Amino acid sequence: MTQPLQPLLHDSVVVLTAPSQAWSTADGTVDGRGIHGFYHSDLRVLGGIGLTIDGALPEHIATGSPDAATAVFTSLARAIDDHTADPRVRIDRTRQVVAGSLAETITVRNALAEPVHPTIEVALRADFSPMQVVKAGLSGSEHPIAAIATSDGVTFTSGVVTATVVAPASEVAVDDVSATLTWSAEIPARSAATFSWRIEVDDPTAVVAGAEPSPDWASFTAATGDSRLAAWLQRAVADLQALRMSTTDRPEDVFLAAGAPWFFTLFGRDSIWAARMLLPLGTDIAASTLRVLASMQGTQTVNETAEQPGKIMHELRPAALTIPGEGVVLPPLYYGTVDATALWITLLHDAWKWGMPASEVEALLPHLEAALAWMRDYGDSDGDGFLEYVDTTGHGLANQGWKDSGDSIQWLDGTLADGPIALCEVQAYAYEAAVGGAELLEAFGREGADAWRAWAADLKERFAASFWIDDPAGAYPAIALDSAKRKVDTVTSNIGHLLGTGILTAEQSALVARRLAGPELNSGYGLRTMSSASGGYWPLSYHGGSVWAHDTAIVVSGLARDGHTAEAEALASGLLAAADGFDYRMPELHSGDAATDTATPIPYPAACRPQAWSAAAAVAVLGARLGLRADAQAGTLDVAPVPGVGTMAVSGLRFAGEPVAISVDDAGAVTRS
Repeated sequence: MTQPLQPLLHDSVVVLTAPSQAWSTADGTVDGRGIHGFYHSDLRVLGGIGLTIDGALPEHIATGSPDAATAVFTSLARAIDDHTADPRVRIDRTRQVVAGSLAETITVRNALAEPVHPTIEVALRADFSPMQVVKAGLSGSEHPIAAIATSDGVTFTSGVVTATVVAPASEVAVDDVSATLTWSAEIPARSAATFSWRIEVDDPTAVVAGAEPSPDWASFTAATGDSRLAAWLQRAVADLQALRMSTTDRPEDVFLAAGAPWFFTLFGRDSIWAARMLLPLGTDIAASTLRVLASMQGTQTVNETAEQPGKIMHELRPAALTIPGEGVVLPPLYYGTVDATALWITLLHDAWKWGMPASEVEALLPHLEAALAWMRDYGDSDGDGFLEYVDTTGHGLANQGWKDSGDSIQWLDGTLADGPIALCEVQAYAYEAAVGGAELLEAFGREGADAWRAWAADLKERFAASFWIDDPAGAYPAIALDSAKRKVDTVTSNIGHLLGTGILTAEQSALVARRLAGPELNSGYGLRTMSSASGGYWPLSYHGGSVWAHDTAIVVSGLARDGHTAEAEALASGLLAAADGFDYRMPELHSGDAATDTATPIPYPAACRPQAWSAAAAVAVLGARLGLRADAQAGTLDVAPVPGVGTMAVSGLRFAGEPVAISVDDAGAVTRS
């Protein structure tokens, strides 16, 4: 028996507006294989969408993508054409996905001197497989499927979910879970005709909903001397607009879905990092992300869900998430993350610095105090002064930092480290959170600032004593401490997250910067998650040698904040080379193969795209190149461009609620308006 395999994504076309998405082959066919289908929330509603003209498949010649929500599939219908060399019957099939709906228009263009009489057929097949089943390489609805013909289409139902197809002027034939829409047409000479259908889904079990695009983001423009950055920014912002969503309980609070197709929902860590990177475009997404996460902040200790008082959640699903073959079963609201709580605090602090209204910040201060207390009282589960994690259920996530795959924390020889695990970057997040939290408490006249500064100072001292490893090539921080408090010695990108947090001395920061810039970590297409000299390194390993755009962007920002501009620029240039290779839609991750060995970046074939923090990485790179430093309390937005990066003209940035335009000339002189 063939073992089921997770679908690959790299060569499929996606059209999306959260929380709906459609995946197909390059010609628009949805054949039910792999990822292909039309999805709403976490359900594949349609597993088949096929188009024929007079019973033949059109011959595909091009696919266009004017925006994230739209694709245009262009093909030829030579079976009804004449026999000359020039094709004169063309099909333009436009597919658009908005929240809860997919619509297609099929335009047949006839350039012949006589009419054509094609029969246009669209074959639909209902599926209703849960996303987790699709990801496991399986199929099948949890409920029987019914298909009922209507006066102008068909209605599919499965359980409480209803999908209504409307196809004006078509003939509809229903067979079991399938339906065929047929138009018998006459296309006059040198003319065109359009046929359309749409499907709308009603899923009362959905926990997420669509959100309107941001008008502030729509006003953002960037022209740069490096055209790759401008192209990446344009594509990234368009994708981010399509990833905006809310929960059904709080429709007013918008956040960014982590990524399509697997993570099309609220993820604490992912949504926080994306909002943090996007602060130069305004504080609205940060403020609403903070609020929605605060509304779910832990209030009690529940072992099964990993909830604890003050803790920020990890992910939200409409039902329990089962990962077949891995023994993982996560509850619908799951708190198994060690870093989201500290990151929530740093987002609140940074949003305040970028001008989040004081009243909105103040409303979240009780949640800030609870989050700080979680770091001290629960995050440090064994009282050693470090934040660590361990899954106590036996079916939760074994690793609970951002590298959450089961094999991500390794010793240099490739063997796995035993938990509880204290990750190096989590200590840095906690340090930065304690310092930033203290500043907020003091600014708003609340108690505890001095105690949290003292807590941070103690953490910094303990970190320096416990995490550093001597090495002939220069000392470096361990990725983690294991259950016996031993230093796990693999060199990884995690150490780059320490930069800019304040947990390192200037000398330590320089050692880390030098290590990151070396060829074992810098692939030329971004930062490898694991050094190529490590025993467990593999360029197509999810967390053991691949490159993640957001990971590299975090490190670029940290390098810039600590003054290591040459190293920051080297890694940023690698990301731009990768972005160019992926047509500026950066995937979740890509291979760690060196740029010296391959002319274009090699895809990680199961990577999500678009991914919120991969898209937001473009704005982080822009911020690092401009040298942006915001302090709304002092009324200053400092701009210190990296020398030699060329001209830039950026408008639609926002500081303290007001639009800002910045221009940089060839000499590095800055003009603001």
